[in-house]
Amino acid sequence: MDFATLRSMNGGGGGLICAFNFSNGVSNTFPRSSCFLHQHMNHKRFIMMKLCNNVILRHYYYSNSRKTQIIFSAHSSLNNNSHYPNDDDDQGSSMEGVVFCDANSSPLTPISFLERAARFCGERTSLVYGSLEYKWSDTYQRCLKLASSLTQLGISPGDVVATLSPNVPAMYELHFAVPMAGAIICTLNSRLDASMVSVLLEHSQAKILFVDYQLLEVARSALDLLCKRTSSKLPILVLIADSDSDSTIDTSSISYEYEMLLANGEKGFEIVRPKSEMDPISINYTSGTTSRPKGVIFSHRGAYLNSLATVLLFRMDLFPVYLWTVPMFHCNGWCLPWGVAAQFGTNICLRKVKPKDIFDNVTNYKVTHLGGAPTVLNMIVNSASFDRKPIDHKVLAMTGGSPPPPQIIAKMEELGFTVSHLYGLTETYGPGTFCVWKPEWDLLAPQERSRLKARQGIPHVGLDEIDIKDPETMESVPNDGKTMGEVMFRGNTVMSGYLRDLKATKEVFKDGWFHSGDLGVKHQDGYIEIKDRLKDIIISGGENISSVEVETVLYNHPAVLEAAVVARPDNHWGQTPCAFVELKEGTSKSNSKE
Repeated sequence: MDFATLRSMNGGGGGLICAFNFSNGVSNTFPRSSCFLHQHMNHKRFIMMKLCNNVILRHYYYSNSRKTQIIFSAHSSLNNNSHYPNDDDDQGSSMEGVVFCDANSSPLTPISFLERAARFCGERTSLVYGSLEYKWSDTYQRCLKLASSLTQLGISPGDVVATLSPNVPAMYELHFAVPMAGAIICTLNSRLDASMVSVLLEHSQAKILFVDYQLLEVARSALDLLCKRTSSKLPILVLIADSDSDSTIDTSSISYEYEMLLANGEKGFEIVRPKSEMDPISINYTSGTTSRPKGVIFSHRGAYLNSLATVLLFRMDLFPVYLWTVPMFHCNGWCLPWGVAAQFGTNICLRKVKPKDIFDNVTNYKVTHLGGAPTVLNMIVNSASFDRKPIDHKVLAMTGGSPPPPQIIAKMEELGFTVSHLYGLTETYGPGTFCVWKPEWDLLAPQERSRLKARQGIPHVGLDEIDIKDPETMESVPNDGKTMGEVMFRGNTVMSGYLRDLKATKEVFKDGWFHSGDLGVKHQDGYIEIKDRLKDIIISGGENISSVEVETVLYNHPAVLEAAVVARPDNHWGQTPCAFVELKEGTSKSNSKE
């Protein structure tokens, strides 16, 4: 992806400020609003910030409006005794003496988490997978050599490197190695078919595709389809083998294998660091449930901040043991490949998420944290008794992705897991809010505690603001727990934009807020609660019916394993709710009325 593309896409807060052409020929763009500017600072008149090596902006605050003005630019260097110029308009607010130099202005990047872990906790275990076990010093050297190998294959800064893999060690290492080479990682959903994989490879313009051996045929089929549609050079295929598994797949036509490629890398490779912390670090494609998938651009800055914010909301102390039940292809694993490194933790990788493997790993490795959608929690609570093991230590399970039924939360806690709830989207780097638990709630009845935990809560520290607004008037809804509006975000951990889709970017950033498409309410304490997707709300006879609320009622029935409620056309009412229900094994089919 070239700078021209970034220039067109990097509109993080509703548009572009400007583009600067410096003497070295490099062109950069900077997102408007809080993607870069520190809105948490409480200067009434202005704050000044450095956006690149030699550009300073003054950011004025006028009540509800904002204005950005260039006041200083294009000197050969600001690193030697440089300071803000006096300005007659300052009225005494002189900034003389402020210096931006190498000592205080390095770009934020998650690469630093790995470097720090290797330097200070190099002999602690970083990763476990079957019989494999690496230390942080091993992981750092492997990533360094892999980054070197990528450059040997022709990868340049700004190029895209795609992955198609479950949660195996290579997937973890690529989250560091790709940005260390200056490239952008694009983690494709390993559940996609060949047709969609080919579409996303074409759209991302990936130069390399790392593919797990179990998905090799999908990748080959995708490349065959891509070859028929384009005359451009196809991505280089790199096979990720698995030493712990027997494979009967024919790999004779594969030119590159992961471990062999890594072995050819240089130990002394010099990391290619981002020139700006707003440079992209990854592309994550949305699920495409309501439209064609869109490529969400994450920046180094956003990934760095959301990694730390996720660690905080996960309540991760130093040296956590994290079980990988969240796919790393989903929002870069909620930014936790980087976040676990920041806390010198241990990553327990799982190829497949199965209840028995979850319980085995939790007990064998004393797992402290895991995460997953309500579907994963549902799988755990409905697992066979012979797959379970008693849990004798604290395990925090974070859930998100869709509103969890309170019944599932209650049953998880009966099994020994402490459940916390978070909420976000691909466009918010994964987790954006979490349900902060108040100590006084411990005294409530179990059912009421579960109901409170099912709420989406408040924004984490990386976000500037979250609100629920009427999308037409942009007025905030009252804190009555009833009036629905659209959930909207703004802050440093909101995406930079959609890849090669400026129209969609502008639409979703309308009125200076990111429009999530989710409908919710605000409670008296300010906590938000999601009711439905904007496109999923059922309008029956002029009344809004939340599919989530109907599903919650269905989960009260002891025979229900899973439930999904959708709108069904009706000649009289316009729409009526229709429920798809899966029953638990061994239960008799209930009649429709029940």
